[in-house]
Amino acid sequence: MATLNKVQLIGNLTRDPQTSKTPSGMAVTDIALATSRRRKDESGQTHEEVTFVDITFFGRTAEVIDQYCSKGRQIYVEGRLKLDTWQDKATGSNRSKLKVIGAEVQFLSSPKDSQDSHQSNAPSQSHDDYPA
Repeated sequence: MATLNKVQLIGNLTRDPQTSKTPSGMAVTDIALATSRRRKDESGQTHEEVTFVDITFFGRTAEVIDQYCSKGRQIYVEGRLKLDTWQDKATGSNRSKLKVIGAEVQFLSSPKDSQDSHQSNAPSQSHDDYPA
């Protein structure tokens, strides 16, 4: 049986990237992306539906995002869905969160379009150095 786990998103960063390192030294960058969809209801009135998505990048792509992205920047992301599960320490209940593991990014707006202005613009990045 064939399966497919692929996500493509275009949106704006809702906060500056947050980068850390794994014990082996690999960069890990977390971003939050806001995507929107406009639709008209039966009366013709336009409604906007906003979805917030958490995305994690690894390796060189994570480093590039940390260097060139900031809150407000529009980007294109390709990746896959991953379900994280854990037990809440306070209540003992099982929790879960669906997020995206980013594999490719393209910068769609210039740095001056975002709230923080970096001086350089980087090319799109695609790497398969993220963990399974």
